[in-house]
Amino acid sequence: MKILKRIIITSLILLCIFFAFNKNINAQQTCQGLSSDACKVVIQDAENQLNAITSQKNTLASQIEFMNTQIYLTTLRIQNTQNQIDDTIAEIETLGGRIDGVNSSLDYLTKLLFNKIKEGYKRRDIPLFNIFLDSDSASTLFNQLKYTQIAQENDRRVAYQLQQAKQNFEDQKDLRERKKIELDNLKSSLAVQNSSLLSQRSSKQRLLDVTQNDERNYQLLLSRLRTEYAAIQGIIAGAGTETQIRDVKKGDTIASVISGSSCNSSGTHLHFTVLEGGNVNNPFNYLKGVDYVNYTGGDAWSPSGSWDWPVSPTIEFNQGYGETTCSKSGWCGSIYSFHNGLDIAGSSFNVYSVADGTLYRGSYAVGCSLSYSKVVHKDSNITSLYLHTYTQ
Repeated sequence: MKILKRIIITSLILLCIFFAFNKNINAQQTCQGLSSDACKVVIQDAENQLNAITSQKNTLASQIEFMNTQIYLTTLRIQNTQNQIDDTIAEIETLGGRIDGVNSSLDYLTKLLFNKIKEGYKRRDIPLFNIFLDSDSASTLFNQLKYTQIAQENDRRVAYQLQQAKQNFEDQKDLRERKKIELDNLKSSLAVQNSSLLSQRSSKQRLLDVTQNDERNYQLLLSRLRTEYAAIQGIIAGAGTETQIRDVKKGDTIASVISGSSCNSSGTHLHFTVLEGGNVNNPFNYLKGVDYVNYTGGDAWSPSGSWDWPVSPTIEFNQGYGETTCSKSGWCGSIYSFHNGLDIAGSSFNVYSVADGTLYRGSYAVGCSLSYSKVVHKDSNITSLYLHTYTQ
């Protein structure tokens, strides 16, 4: 009976948690059907929620709550951008109708003015003396002169209307072109936001997979991350133990990525760092563009160099360089604020040298041994580091 009672109580508690959670989810506002100003208020509220949670990510539950709020915020921004796109398309269509109307008015006024100019020339061909001869009285002469004056005023008014119609036509065309550019920018923003949402959902799922939704595994993950970061800092400072292996050419296989998690790595990945003159530089400045999948949650993918990648594409992009999504607000933000390399994986475990140079096998003791490979580039002050690898 006691066991059955405990089961019933536990089930009731879980049901309460479930309904409370779903009530919270359902209570979240959306931007659908809201004005732009109203949507901004909802987005600001979500941003405030996210900021409030950021400093509390010391458990798996709080981290998942952060990720859910981040996903919710990105969803709101997507809805807002879509609303702006719909409004802009409607404005462009309205402007198109206005331009057609103004164009018709322009054609009408142009023809009207042309006809009046022809009539004016005809009136100018009649000498004033003939008007005196054709006039039976002073009153008739006065009426003809008054008609001429009114006709001239009408001509001037039509000319002014034509000028205003031309200006309005050009203004409407310029406005439509600006709206088209604005629409293109909004569509680009929407594509980026959709990509971020996909990455955020993927990052959350990867975290759940790695930790198996278990708090102990999450704390172990954080501990490994702290150890890894300390080791990387030590290696960059030159504190590792290194052995010279051989000279290598660009593209030579120099190592293999350690499979799975290790004492200081949460899973299979290569941490790739570039040093120039002893200073850490952004690897994207050297690597060329290739196919990739973004699992970072929003880090920029910005290769602009000519180097081939140290792993085979398609590249799994797990974390970028510098202030990353994870370092700014993710579960690694409590450990470091600046990521000094790229976390990547490829289509195989092979690691390739990005340049001609001398290969070294290295290790760094952090309670366990972090192994890495290093290539000192030939005729250069550049060194490339390949961490979480076995040197071949």
